[in-house]
Amino acid sequence: MTDIHQREGKPAQFLIETVDSLPRGRVLDIAMGSGRNAIYLAGLGFEVEGVDISPEAIKHTIEAARSVGVNVKAQVADLEADYVIAQESYDVIICFNYLQRTLIPKIKNGIRRGGMVVYETFIVDQLQFGRPRNPDYLLQHNELLDMFREFRCLRYREGVVENTRAIASILAQRI
Repeated sequence: MTDIHQREGKPAQFLIETVDSLPRGRVLDIAMGSGRNAIYLAGLGFEVEGVDISPEAIKHTIEAARSVGVNVKAQVADLEADYVIAQESYDVIICFNYLQRTLIPKIKNGIRRGGMVVYETFIVDQLQFGRPRNPDYLLQHNELLDMFREFRCLRYREGVVENTRAIASILAQRI
């Protein structure tokens, strides 16, 4: 996997730290961007699908995945429109650096019983570091934990990381 990290950027540290806890199977990467996390998981044997609003990001992800010999299914979709996550279809759903509160119920319903969510995004303390600045894209303190209250929280962290960003991260299991 080293060549993937060098060419496409390293996957999120929280994902690396929690990947051994994830059930093998079908994964959905929401707002996948360049696909760094999707490609990482595909390289570990997960069946990965991703979605992003950017056709360029999707094209890049598919090409990057092929170049390292893995398969990632990816589609262009506007998550703020009528995007649907099929109920109980995924063993894992991941989302990094994206917040759309209306997606949370869809994410929860899209995870199979026993499946997991890995979610990490910015909190209000991010204002001291710059973007994002819009409060619609910043979690309040403990908000991510509250969003997945009915899940079993396996790992949670919140605060300033490396003096460069303020985030909340959760690994939680649907029970």
